[in-house]
Amino acid sequence: MQDLRDRVAVVTGAASGIGRGMARALVEEGAKVVLADVEAAPLEETAAEMRASGGDVQPVCCDVSDAAAMDHLRDETLNAFGAVHVLCNNAGVGGGGTLPIWEQPASEWNWVMGVNLDAVIHGIQRFMPLMIEQGAGGHVVNTASIAGLILGGGIYGVSKHAVVALSEAIYRDTLSRGLPIGVSVLCPGWVNTRILESERNRPESPRDTPEEPDLLNAEIRKMVEMSIQNGMDPNAVGRRVVAAIRSNEFYILTHEWTAMVENRMRPILEGRNPEIMIPPLGESAESTHS
Repeated sequence: MQDLRDRVAVVTGAASGIGRGMARALVEEGAKVVLADVEAAPLEETAAEMRASGGDVQPVCCDVSDAAAMDHLRDETLNAFGAVHVLCNNAGVGGGGTLPIWEQPASEWNWVMGVNLDAVIHGIQRFMPLMIEQGAGGHVVNTASIAGLILGGGIYGVSKHAVVALSEAIYRDTLSRGLPIGVSVLCPGWVNTRILESERNRPESPRDTPEEPDLLNAEIRKMVEMSIQNGMDPNAVGRRVVAAIRSNEFYILTHEWTAMVENRMRPILEGRNPEIMIPPLGESAESTHS
């Protein structure tokens, strides 16, 4: 999709972070953008800012993990703009805590998988049929993470591996049917977002199992916080995504961390047990694209 002017895009998680960066980049290209987010006040602030700069946007407060809410998002999109050409399933949370995977409570699984995976499924089920029916082409971008391409990562990593696999399945199905719909999966490294503040959007129900204090994990968290603070500008990620939409690029990587992907795949190819490798902590990593 080379020309995004007057195309209609839906971006979830659009009130902050990568979603806001995507929305801004799309607005700069002349697209009409539906801004979806669960946080009402930041959403309205984002919409006001983009309108002030000439953007044609429509904010919709929406819990993407709720199927009925996604029905509402679809309906509001059609009411506002009458079509949809680009879908950015971006909303996500960084939950999962530090407990081992077998001790994670059902409430944590339901929250993280609900936002990070179920919401992506809700999105493609509601918007892809519209793109196909319109016959004007389209593009779907699903936000995963570098954690979806490497070993480990707790519930968060499980959810992001699932988003990568889901995106590959969508790509296969669109390609085999000759549909003019591009598919991309965004796998960013460290980006300067509020992902460590995901608890602010946790449902009212309390955790089933409390976290236990752990000095080692506390030190790692500090290093992760530093890496995120020094991370890539979300606006740069947004521009990277727009470039990938134009070039119909499937895997969108933001950092020079291919060695970690190789580290995961090589044992599979060589019949060896996997090795643990984590992104570099405590320092920023250069992006692969300007």
